[in-house]
Order: sequence, then structure tokens, then C-alpha cells
Amino acid sequence: MQEGAADLDLGTVRAFVAVTEERYFSEAAARLGISQQAVSKRIAKLESDLGLRLFSRTRAGADLTEDGRAFLPHARALVGLADQAREVLRGRRRALRVDVLDTRLAPVDLLRSFHRRHRDVDVEIVTSNGLRSARDAIERGSVDAAFCRVSGSLDELGSVPAFLEPAHLLVSRGHPLAGRTSVRTAELSGSVVWMPGNVPGSEWAEFYDLLGAAFGIRIDTSGPDFGWDHFVADVGAGRGMSLVGETMRLPWHPGTVRIPLVDPVPVYPSSLLFHRRHRHPALESLLRFVRDDRPVFDPERHWLPEPDRAAFC
Repeated sequence: MQEGAADLDLGTVRAFVAVTEERYFSEAAARLGISQQAVSKRIAKLESDLGLRLFSRTRAGADLTEDGRAFLPHARALVGLADQAREVLRGRRRALRVDVLDTRLAPVDLLRSFHRRHRDVDVEIVTSNGLRSARDAIERGSVDAAFCRVSGSLDELGSVPAFLEPAHLLVSRGHPLAGRTSVRTAELSGSVVWMPGNVPGSEWAEFYDLLGAAFGIRIDTSGPDFGWDHFVADVGAGRGMSLVGETMRLPWHPGTVRIPLVDPVPVYPSSLLFHRRHRHPALESLLRFVRDDRPVFDPERHWLPEPDRAAFC
């Protein structure tokens, strides 16, 4: 553009792209939410600013002239760049949305610690049903990250090891193991562990199936699963023993006891899952926070399923 020439108005360029794609000024007006007269004025202004004729009107609609066809890829690039800039600014204003399986689990404690260190970052917790829904939610952009046990191919998603949570045995106060300060995991061989929340096909059900196979434990998933309060009450009433995470905030019940498992300690692996290309501006801070406190698998103390070990070594 020559010195002294008018700068391009983004509204006129957007109108040009809309008319090109819709072919009719009336359809372009409906798409842009303005009047047909306003579209005509914008196109006239753009042609005046460029000193070129961009459209020829026919009964079949508005056809691009040769100059119009030459300008089109540049116009689309301008509109696309403007939309990207707006999304970046919008992302800076909106909360960082993080998916967790349950607000009683360890990821929420990690997110609270992150927020205490980064008060300027708004965090929104979203609960779902684990990796099965979190993967799609990240790809769609409805959440920015998710804490879950990673299983299978991630395609365009990345992951950072977040924590290894030791398992505790949950029993009633009348159970033979209730007075113990710890229980060796191998002692559970031949036992039945009741876990009604182990949804078939979930990554946590897979973990406990692998744990059961490694130590000769039968995992009973019979339900229904009526929620944490009923689950804890049933264990307290002698329905069966179960496994829970060390930091899991279970409803308090006078009839239950939690006992650490040792030699080895089964540890449940969780990673922070994110999209490699579409990132919230605050996501890098969360990733750095998680990396700074990266858990390490100790084969002398811990038990992990073989597929999980590489990420935590």
C-alpha cells in the first residue's frame, strides 16, 4: 500500500470474506448480524480503500473479480489472525479449566497448592468419568487439562507425571486386620476386595485388575454404587474390605479403619494430560508446577503395573 493510503478496516475485510463464502449480500448480512445495507457499505469502502473492484453482481449472486480472487487468501488470513488474537485474549480472561475424576481425590489438593502460589490464575474444576471423557474434552477445548491415569495412545495430547498415590486398605473395626499399623500387600493373596466404583473399561478399574492379578486378589465390583457415604457405611458394617488412596478424603465413619499397604506399596499413577497445540496461557505455569514436584517410582518400595513405569522412572 502506498504511503498515505488508508489502512484496511477489519470489518470490511470480514464482510468481503462473508460475501465470498455466502455469495449473496443478504446471506452475508445474516451471518454477520448486520443489515444488508451495512454489508454493501463495507464492501464499497473496502473497494475504495484498495482502489479495486472485488465483486461483480449476477443473478447467481456475487462473483469475485480477478482482483477479488487474488485478495481472498490474504483476506482470510487477516480474519483468521484477528480471530486467533481474540481467542488468546479471551483465554487470558477465562479460568483455567481442569478435569478431575472426583473432588475428594489428590488432584484437587495439588490444584489448591498451585492456586495458592499463583493467585492471579483463576482455576475451574470440572468433574467427569476419567480418561474416557477427558481425552475428548481436551481435544474439543472444553477443558484445558485433566488429571488421570494415562492408558493407550494419546495422539496429539501430551502428559506430565503428576503423582503416585499409595493405596490403603479400608476395613471395618471388627475385621481381623483392623488392629494392624500396616499390611503387606502379599498378605491379601486369596482375599476379595470390594470396589463397586470400578467402572468397566475405566483406567482405574484396569489398574486394580492388574493389581489383583499380580497379588492374587479378587476384585469384586458388584454394586450398585450409591456413592461414598453409603460405600464407607457398608464397609463399616462388614460388607467387605476395600482399597482407597492415602490422601483421599473419605466421609468419616466410626466403624472404619484405614491401614497402609507395604512391601511393596501399590501406588496409583496420575498424570496431567493436555493438548500439545491449543493451550490456555496459564497452562504452562501449571505444567511447570507439576514438573517441579515430579514423583519418582521406586522399584524397591513401590508396585506399579508394567505399562505405567516408564513415565515415572
